[in-house]
Amino acid sequence: MLTQKQHELLMFIHQRLKDAGVPPSFDEMKDALDLRSKSGIHRLITALEERGFIRRLPNRARALEILKLPDSIVSGQKPAAKEKGFAPEVIEGSLSKKAPAPKAPKPPARSSDEVPVLEIPVMGRIAAGVPIEAIQTQSHAIAMPADLMGRGEHYALEVKGDSMVEAGIYDGDTVLIKRGDTADNGEIVVALIDDEEATLKRLRKKGASVALEAANPAYETRIFGPGRVRIQGKMIALFRRY
Repeated sequence: MLTQKQHELLMFIHQRLKDAGVPPSFDEMKDALDLRSKSGIHRLITALEERGFIRRLPNRARALEILKLPDSIVSGQKPAAKEKGFAPEVIEGSLSKKAPAPKAPKPPARSSDEVPVLEIPVMGRIAAGVPIEAIQTQSHAIAMPADLMGRGEHYALEVKGDSMVEAGIYDGDTVLIKRGDTADNGEIVVALIDDEEATLKRLRKKGASVALEAANPAYETRIFGPGRVRIQGKMIALFRRY
């Protein structure tokens, strides 16, 4: 399954190859997808290449080859429209507008002697390293004791990367997030950067700027100006399989 931005880029490259016989430049792709930088295009191309949709031809500038198109395009079906957004349905695609929030979890039926549990949606993967882009897919759900949750809306994310290892967060862990758009200094948050990238980092406020701080000396603290970072929730628990 492709994210919306991956699909848009694939079809833009496909159409340009059909019309002109050569792939578009990175600047043309950046402008067509309304991205702020070419780094976003690099990540999208890498994702398409990993999924087997395109191939970069060696020793040739701007050389891209389309290997396949999405099944819905090949079969002549129009893909269902998606609303862009991060709701917080994460983590491998590009977004700019807020999407509908997932439905509040409902406790399953239980007998009087059972511990009440809630089904919490796992909304894909979150980068704890170099930020990866957000997706809008609920992969599965996990059952959580209701007395651990407290009030509010919650979701879970699978961690990818090693930038938070000194905070005890490792690649493959599952973090429980309480949805919200505010957080205090020092809290570990899901942050959406430029409506394109989502990452798990420790929040530091520096005047009007926001710093996203890793817990691994191999990674730099990234500082962003006003309006570039939106908080999508804060981490309240962590789970690990052995």
